[in-house]
Amino acid sequence: MCDLFVKDIAGHLGEEVRLKGWVRNIRSSGKLLFIIFRDGTGEIQAVAFKPELGEELFETAKKLSLESSLILKGIPRKHQKLEGEYELSITSIEVIQYAAEYPIGKKEHGPDFLLSNRHLWIRSSKQWAILRLRHRIYYAITEYLHSQGFFRFDSPILTPNACEGTTTLFELEYFDEGLAYLSQSGQLYLETGIMSLGRVYDFGPVFRAERSKTRKHLTEFWMMDAEAAFVDHEENMQIQEELIRYIIRSVLENCLPELNVLERDIDTLRKADAPFKRMTHYEAVEYLRAKGSEITHGSDLGAQDEVLLTEGSEVPIFIERWPKEIKAFYMKRDPENPSLVLGNDLIAPEGFGEIIGGSQREDDHDMLLSRMQAENMPIEPYQWFLDLRKYGSVPHSGFGVGLERLITWMSGTRHIRETIPFPRMIYRIYP
Repeated sequence: MCDLFVKDIAGHLGEEVRLKGWVRNIRSSGKLLFIIFRDGTGEIQAVAFKPELGEELFETAKKLSLESSLILKGIPRKHQKLEGEYELSITSIEVIQYAAEYPIGKKEHGPDFLLSNRHLWIRSSKQWAILRLRHRIYYAITEYLHSQGFFRFDSPILTPNACEGTTTLFELEYFDEGLAYLSQSGQLYLETGIMSLGRVYDFGPVFRAERSKTRKHLTEFWMMDAEAAFVDHEENMQIQEELIRYIIRSVLENCLPELNVLERDIDTLRKADAPFKRMTHYEAVEYLRAKGSEITHGSDLGAQDEVLLTEGSEVPIFIERWPKEIKAFYMKRDPENPSLVLGNDLIAPEGFGEIIGGSQREDDHDMLLSRMQAENMPIEPYQWFLDLRKYGSVPHSGFGVGLERLITWMSGTRHIRETIPFPRMIYRIYP
């Protein structure tokens, strides 16, 4: 007899095996007891038949409660009615713990209750599927970057200054050094890495102290930032597109059971693996105004603008060449129109909004300095960043991917709080 995971059942039909896990659900029908058993890798229906199992073990099985932990021995067979499914004929049961009455039942629970019981809710089928999808997307990102010659370069979480302004920073006292901040982005530090390794990325938690209650915002979330030397604006967008299409293929190849649990429209996701559309900011504004939006040419896109923009599109849309006034100081000016920057946002279809922001970076020291001075930025804290433009500066570009935003789209989940194990929002930090 061998210890087995549920995911490996198909290769051991007719053999006695041992499974370790938990009770998802249980129902009885006379001399039959049906246990929906899960172990993290999957679920299987385990069947206890009283005449075969015996009086004592059958009574043990009848006492099981939701989320009780146990070890099952049994013989896996093809399900009698469901093609491609399997069930386990139980030969022995060992209870590790009878769980107390589980607070999450089949009835409807409000989001506040489920968030307060997040430590238990992550066991649910939907959360199981989202967390496994999160794992696959994380690794697909790193697999693609590795294949393109990017090296992991870990940037600090504690920083002495902001990346994009101090109004959305969490601050703390740092010993005798004054104030420090929780990082909004690793981008500025990543730019140092390209002078050593050529292409680099980081992947970790970042923090935004925005008082936003929208379904697209968290105060703590995970970002992948990438920077590459000798890459211009066009190649930067090409890398972004290839990355997202690689992730789509990886998810479709490896996560069909999870997508089915989430009732995700797989055909819609598959159609997104096609050449992405491109629009300039000017073209996007003109298009949106024709559809009734009141957006102006000097404005950022609102959530409803992003929905309108992708309405009817099967693929993500790049919005590029933005007005310099509404983008960060480090973005390179468009040589054909200095009032614009060579930046891009990638907007996901189906109303899921922005998933990537990127740009070619300003590599000229004097131009970057003048941009910082025009925005009344303190120069001394950023002197190290300016130094990168003094000692072997090269054309370079980068972008950032919000992991939870990406999971939200891939999974078809409408609220970002569902895509991270323990969401941190302005009104919640427990558990």
